[in-house]
Amino acid sequence: MLSRTADAIYWLARYVERAENVARFVDVNFTLALDLPNESAAQWKPMVLTTGDESEFTDRYEDFSEQNVVRFLTFDRENPNSILSCLWQARENARTVRDTISSELWEQVNHFYLLVKNASKRDVIDSSHEFFAAIKQASHLCTGIADSTMSHGEAFQFARLGRTLERADKTARILDVKYFMLLPTSDHVGSPYDALLWSALLKSASAFEMYRKRFRAIHPDRVVEFLMLDPHFSRSMRFSVKGAERSLRLITGGDESGYANPVERKLGQLRSELDYADVDEILKGGLHEYLDGFQGKLNEVGGAVYESFFALKPVKA
Repeated sequence: MLSRTADAIYWLARYVERAENVARFVDVNFTLALDLPNESAAQWKPMVLTTGDESEFTDRYEDFSEQNVVRFLTFDRENPNSILSCLWQARENARTVRDTISSELWEQVNHFYLLVKNASKRDVIDSSHEFFAAIKQASHLCTGIADSTMSHGEAFQFARLGRTLERADKTARILDVKYFMLLPTSDHVGSPYDALLWSALLKSASAFEMYRKRFRAIHPDRVVEFLMLDPHFSRSMRFSVKGAERSLRLITGGDESGYANPVERKLGQLRSELDYADVDEILKGGLHEYLDGFQGKLNEVGGAVYESFFALKPVKA
């Protein structure tokens, strides 16, 4: 497979997954704002902080109001990580590989983009929950259509590699939101108010019901353990990294006895770290610091993927 084809499919999947996760962020915060006390109803700033785009936001917006943050994350074409921008880039990537992906997947990506583009013309979201639910459903359709209409060869594995790496990153960022959500006073720690915030984090990752089936009551350390280390939940960081490693092995033909390139080595180290991680030790060392380190290592994996598979290399004479 040509490297530019693999690159386009990899980023097609990453952008679709990114758009879905931004929709999750915003949708849950809409619901959370309705339940929180008045003085905390405008906690929209963490949504921007966790995306890492704070400087871009402050350059063009005066304050972190609900209207500004929602526009920045959803329809702002100058924000490369807004939902609309992600879907535009996903569609452009899909356009370049139409002869590799199935026609059904191309049609769904195109429909997905037009769904958000048409909504952006109204400027105001009429029914926020229905709109963001439609985005999540459209993303799920992309994943399902790719799974059922494409051969599970290299192209499919590059798409899954991109999707699982993006998912691991976004679950880490969702978890990191709690670090930025300051409680009014220390008395709120362990209160129903605090439990509400942890429940919102679980809902951001569609993990609330699966968490309750396993642990029932909301405990911060158990929420962290579930989203980071659960071996069976599809959006946990550990499950996502293992999925990425599995796709990588299928692309390279490598086995688990060693590594054949820098990507396999970095991804294998990260997977092993999560396999043997202990939630109590993570919390003791600082959750934000651990997540920050994890995102840095995931970025290194992304860089290694680019160098190993997509970067142009000089031809030896």
